[in-house]
Amino acid sequence: MHTIFITGGTGCIGSVTIYKLLQSEEVGKIVVAARTGNLETLKLWLGDELDARLEFVTLDVADYKAISEILTKVNPTHIIHLGAYQSPDCSKAHIRGMEINTGGTMALFDAAEKLPNLKKFVFASSAAVYGMRAKYPEATINEEAPLAPPNHYGIWKLAGEHLARLFYDNTQVPTVCLRINTTYGKGRDKGKTSAPTNALKAIAMGSVTGELVPFKMPYDGRENYHFVEDVGAHFSESTLQDFDGFGAFNIKGKTIEVEEFLDIVTEQANNMGIGQYAELSVADGATPNLFVSDLSHEKIEKTFNNLPLTSIAKGVRISLEEFQKMARKGVLKYSVEST
Repeated sequence: MHTIFITGGTGCIGSVTIYKLLQSEEVGKIVVAARTGNLETLKLWLGDELDARLEFVTLDVADYKAISEILTKVNPTHIIHLGAYQSPDCSKAHIRGMEINTGGTMALFDAAEKLPNLKKFVFASSAAVYGMRAKYPEATINEEAPLAPPNHYGIWKLAGEHLARLFYDNTQVPTVCLRINTTYGKGRDKGKTSAPTNALKAIAMGSVTGELVPFKMPYDGRENYHFVEDVGAHFSESTLQDFDGFGAFNIKGKTIEVEEFLDIVTEQANNMGIGQYAELSVADGATPNLFVSDLSHEKIEKTFNNLPLTSIAKGVRISLEEFQKMARKGVLKYSVEST
């Protein structure tokens, strides 16, 4: 039975990853490490009665001594490292972002090198390791493309990938880096690319309160979208399935124009009978999406089996239905300021 140690396990991707992991009989225990004890997002997926296989520890990944002590005590067979400052936080606090996203990652790899039973390490990277879209003449961009991160967050994630490669070289423990772009759906509350999810929330909130909540996308251009449950499945499957070596992978997604995404959202709202609450547009003077799009996912598709790719229409429909349920319960977090 696997003992899985996961950092950032109470966040958006961590919570849905745990939800997917718990569906496997191979998982005996999941130790969830997070800075706070806030379990709201995790309960969105698991309900109030949390699975008995879950254990919780409070950990700031910038606390190097605590990382070593906790990992030695847990002695995991698998590690999933999701804990990080997101783009806005890294932009506001560069040094703190470096301490957490690079220093904490380095400390985790250092401590993991001493674990006797470790079978796999999975690191959450980002499409932010690539450069601006104009840098690449290709129709699609694969993992061998030159990397030139456009912000501090991307720089720290690229550093994490290099640390992951060095960890594999030192230990021969299979190591996977998953490059994520725009995740949308339940639990996606923070980060620069939470805007598509906020558009869905605006419609769901309006359909429950009866008040129109207009939403303007703060950026335009092309965007690479991942349905949140697909992202959780990618982390779960890449953790549990057999894999040898080191690899960095773009996760499966779909790239379309921001305006096309808004059109799909409006269409699905109309199909649900709530189209009158969909007033979506791109803000005047919106800047182009910062992160690269048109990512190829051939490599991960060839490496791991049965990874899902939910159509945007279906993912949007599911998300709208979930947000409506949350709004009726009074637990949907949305404000005009989030637009």
